Amino acid sequence: MKRVFVNEEWCLGCRLCEYNCAFANSGKKDMAKALKGKPMYPNIRVEGDDKINFAVSCRHCEDPLCVKACISGALHRKDGRVCIDKTKCVGCFSCIMVCPYGSLSVGENGTASKCELCLENSCGEPACVKGCPNRAIVYEER
Repeated sequence: MKRVFVNEEWCLGCRLCEYNCAFANSGKKDMAKALKGKPMYPNIRVEGDDKINFAVSCRHCEDPLCVKACISGALHRKDGRVCIDKTKCVGCFSCIMVCPYGSLSVGENGTASKCELCLENSCGEPACVKGCPNRAIVYEER
């Protein structure tokens, strides 16, 4: 299964992956209108310091702890991906606490949020990959 991988040595820390992710998952057609003056809720996050930057994204684990910890059944596996049904999420954030990679976060409506590889919003490939100017983020099988 293809997954998002980050080559830390190439990451500039520009955060364009965050903007592209937030826009792709906003449901809007115009990025300026979608993100202007509103909090941004990307499903990928750039972390780092003066020496290294890297993007944190869901690893779509084979045996995901987040799915096991989900008390409402909102998290589930679908075609090898870990997906979330936000209508079932009760906001307990057990998934956030157990994820060993720190890839889940609180979303726009107070529910858990995570990367679903942009396959649900018909981008074809993850928006973070498309928008990375330095090709630090790749979508491939390893």
